[in-house]
Amino acid sequence: MSSNKIWLSPPHMGGREQWHINQAFETNWISTAGPQIDAFERSLTDFIGSEYAAVLGSGTAAVHLALRIIGVAKGDSVICQTFTFAGSANPIVYQGANPIFMDSEKDTWNMNPSLLEDTLTGITKSNQRLPKAIIPVHLYGMPAKMAEINSIAEKYGIAVIEDAAEALGSEIEGVPVGNMGAMSILSFNGNKIITTSGGGALLSNNKEYIDKAKFLATQARDPAPHYQHTQIGYNYRMGNINAAIGLGQMEVLQERIKRKREIFDYYLNMLGNVEGIEFNLEPKGYFSNRWLTTILVDSYERKESIRLALERENIESRPLWKPMHLQPVFKDAQYFGGNVAENLFGRGLCLPSGTELNEDDLATIVHLIKSIFI
Repeated sequence: MSSNKIWLSPPHMGGREQWHINQAFETNWISTAGPQIDAFERSLTDFIGSEYAAVLGSGTAAVHLALRIIGVAKGDSVICQTFTFAGSANPIVYQGANPIFMDSEKDTWNMNPSLLEDTLTGITKSNQRLPKAIIPVHLYGMPAKMAEINSIAEKYGIAVIEDAAEALGSEIEGVPVGNMGAMSILSFNGNKIITTSGGGALLSNNKEYIDKAKFLATQARDPAPHYQHTQIGYNYRMGNINAAIGLGQMEVLQERIKRKREIFDYYLNMLGNVEGIEFNLEPKGYFSNRWLTTILVDSYERKESIRLALERENIESRPLWKPMHLQPVFKDAQYFGGNVAENLFGRGLCLPSGTELNEDDLATIVHLIKSIFI
């Protein structure tokens, strides 16, 4: 066993983060306000092309605020991709609403637009109340079919909350994700393509939405000389030191995207011809940041053999997300679709994708995987 663990996707500092942190310390902005927060928000809007941004404590907080802002409440329903992390779905329940989970399509592994349309048609024909929101997710950096999803949402008058937590730097037809919904969310968790240690962001072209998000995120404090609250708020704002880290990370974002894609290409070149291994390739016009390289293998047993072989050598890998409709906490939720997401979970594995992986690390991982197929 190797003494140095190879992690799935560890943080990778660029070197300038400490300079930005020192700037915050020197001016004593050690708070949930400060110039580094303002600058980080501007850097995100400049990169993505969105008009406004609020940096927050997590991507989950951003989803929660988005739902609150569009008025999701007890008794409402929200359509959510089933093949995702719990942070996409849990905030629906925070608001007392009911999640409706939607299966994936095979091209991008994300929300199936045809299934979405069929589901909404069925809800309309049965005279049920339409969902308040739709949450598609760009999993592992691969963009969802946003043109189709947005077209369907517009037809039924439903807000789209774009979960781009894993996809900063991804594009569709040259347009960055993160600006393709009424509101969009990002995550800067420690394993993401850039990190602020912990953190997230809510973006929109609607100023009222972002102003409301900042108000709610700071305990909904009214403009008064004393502490006065006419609404329930949350402690969701990002700290200025975290934003300083984010500023340094934004300086190396393009380098990180380039390296993530190089790592994917290495795995594809070395394993793409192995019978029993499949890769999720980009549809025409799609550009993935390749946050994590993922593979599908020909059986659950083979997937587990790979995972355990890597684990014995102190190398972290991880099964693909377990669909939300299979999670015990959501056992009573509605689900529409077949077994695409279940099949992906059963056969899929995330491979080490850290941007500091060297060629020897990658060669070791590939050798171990190939050994399972001999």
